[in-house]
Amino acid sequence: MEYKKIIFSICLIPALVWSQATVIAPPTGSGTTLMPISPLRANAVGGGVRIKDLGFIEGARANQLTGFGVVLGLNNTGDKDTVYSKQALANMLQQYGLTVPASSVSSKNAAAVMVTASLPAFAKSGSRIDVNVMSMGDATSLTGGALIQTPLVGADGRVYAVAQGPINNNSFSLGTDDATVTKNHPTAGSLIGGALVEKEVQATLVRDGQMNIILNATDFTLAARMAEAIRGQAQKLGGQGWFAAAKDGNSVQVIVPDQFRSAPIDFIAQLQAITVVPDSKARVVMNERTGTIVATSRVKVLSCAIAHGNIYLAVNKGKDVIQPPPLAQTGTTALVPADVAKVTEAGGGLNVFPELPTVQEVSQALNSLGATPRDMMTIFHMLKAAEALQAELIIK
Repeated sequence: MEYKKIIFSICLIPALVWSQATVIAPPTGSGTTLMPISPLRANAVGGGVRIKDLGFIEGARANQLTGFGVVLGLNNTGDKDTVYSKQALANMLQQYGLTVPASSVSSKNAAAVMVTASLPAFAKSGSRIDVNVMSMGDATSLTGGALIQTPLVGADGRVYAVAQGPINNNSFSLGTDDATVTKNHPTAGSLIGGALVEKEVQATLVRDGQMNIILNATDFTLAARMAEAIRGQAQKLGGQGWFAAAKDGNSVQVIVPDQFRSAPIDFIAQLQAITVVPDSKARVVMNERTGTIVATSRVKVLSCAIAHGNIYLAVNKGKDVIQPPPLAQTGTTALVPADVAKVTEAGGGLNVFPELPTVQEVSQALNSLGATPRDMMTIFHMLKAAEALQAELIIK
């Protein structure tokens, strides 16, 4: 029987509330344990997290671009003469004055692809952006190919960038039809700086003398604290009265002071440098595929009793020989299956735990049970069902 040891850690994200003490991680030992980790606090030197890292100015957003293109130069790893690949090649040749029926075109060295890109805010004409390329048909590899000039359009149907260049995917697929060795993902790739911006997207940051800060994650506490922190810098920013206020749990409205009306960028730069002490939700995130568990410092478990055990099944495969009785006139010697299955149940008794108000105490309690990562996932499920886990449970 093969056993796999899954080593993981439960990441402790401090809530960073006022007057909250820093959690010190206990010394780590050998084996698989649930261990809280104290990261570098953003306010370790008296500050918090910058507004720049907590949200963005409304209007300063990226735009998605897509396009349909053809990758050429493949070594017989392209599409197997699909209809749209052959038609795309025929259309491309027609642009250069060559009229060729689509039925007579071979696409074994070409592949039809979809191209995607993200156009950053304020990207000017002539700027370069990265693009991703993905095979649409049955091409087996895009390695060594080059994307032919492909216009990238936005949601409004207008062309904002043009992509062209060699595909980079750091992968290969070698072998025969019966045995193939593949590294990474050969049917997708990227072009670093492979697209030229042709048209700029106009962005409006200030409307009616006001601008909005959009938070990366909805949080009423953070929105209120951010508005309070901005008002606390009123003397430096030149604001007056209630010039910053939380509109809802996802945005903060700021009135641009008169002295910055002609230079809003300077005001935004000073605004984004202000630090705020963020808050965190009680949350446990589990990935059942990798056996990873991440919990925030707000996780709390009410007083409960836990009993957890494992069932192990061992099967020994074997065969027995059967023969006819002595002097028997009929019958033949034969082999019959003789498998033996043994079930072993392991685990302790019912363990009673008091209220566990911190994630450190939760990890110590679960480690005392000798539970593996996947055992802990089951325990968290049951704690949530029993309403003892006072946190949001997220399963990936």
